[in-house]
Amino acid sequence: MNPFKAFVIDQDENRKVVSRMGTLAPEQLDTGEVTIRVHYSSINYKDALAATGAGKIIRRFPCVGGIDLCGEVVESADARFAPGDKVIATSFDIGVAHHGGYAEYARVPAGWVVPLPAGLDLFEAMALGTAGFTAALGIVRMEDNGLAPANGPVIVTGATGGVGALAIDMLAQLGYRVVALTGKEAEGDYLKMLGAAEILLRATIDFEKVRPLEAAKWAGAVDNVGGQILHWVLATMKQAGTVASIGNAASFNINTTVFPFILRGVSLLGVDSGYMGFPTRQRVWDRLATDLKPRHLAAITRTIAFDELPAAFDDFIHGRVKGRTVVRIGA
Repeated sequence: MNPFKAFVIDQDENRKVVSRMGTLAPEQLDTGEVTIRVHYSSINYKDALAATGAGKIIRRFPCVGGIDLCGEVVESADARFAPGDKVIATSFDIGVAHHGGYAEYARVPAGWVVPLPAGLDLFEAMALGTAGFTAALGIVRMEDNGLAPANGPVIVTGATGGVGALAIDMLAQLGYRVVALTGKEAEGDYLKMLGAAEILLRATIDFEKVRPLEAAKWAGAVDNVGGQILHWVLATMKQAGTVASIGNAASFNINTTVFPFILRGVSLLGVDSGYMGFPTRQRVWDRLATDLKPRHLAAITRTIAFDELPAAFDDFIHGRVKGRTVVRIGA
């Protein structure tokens, strides 16, 4: 294996985060049983925070960025994988404390690797990436908790983001009536294209005046934002409703009451896509290749070349991106 291109996140002498395209030698790869020639990666908000230093994401420097990767196995010390196998690796410490997907090669522990399921190609795997896995995991957890289309509508907050958009598409094709909560009025047609039956604008709700219990509306909810919005979601859940708490785009705090839980039997489910292990991880990816595969994945995905990566993060930091962005590394 020859030296290869990588996007490396480091610190300068003043502990300021600096990122650059560079070259790594094979011996600089991290430890692991599986070495992968990376075909694609993706950009998540977390990746933008890491690359720009806008968030304290990186736990060791230097580190190759990119929390998602997929490609072809070139070496394996684990009997489950052989050269030529197509695989996915997302989450765990990838791109945070272990060299990630923004490189032509990656080496990772075998326990982080998922065989590419039949029904997905490598590009689709990264169009889904961590965002798709997270959305699907939330839906699977809610289904395991009793959610079904006959129970009533499901609301998705932060609807235009990567997780939100994919969740809408997945839920709609499963037969749910999906309500999209957004602050972006201009994106109504986009959300309806994904499958939202109704658009609810954030500006129409006075979150400062939410009572402990409001009129019961939702059988399920996928919440990407936290804070006051999650408090309102909990207050408006139907009896035995279930909420998947996925993100904190608005706030990591929540100031609510126990009433939704003890008077309506609402379940608040935490969704940790980062360290969810097997067999659940494989089960979710298998669902993403079958009944949870979004119908509009191509329509919400754009592709950039590896060399375009450094200039792409600013739009994520300033909320100018919708849908998913795939980075073509070595395909």
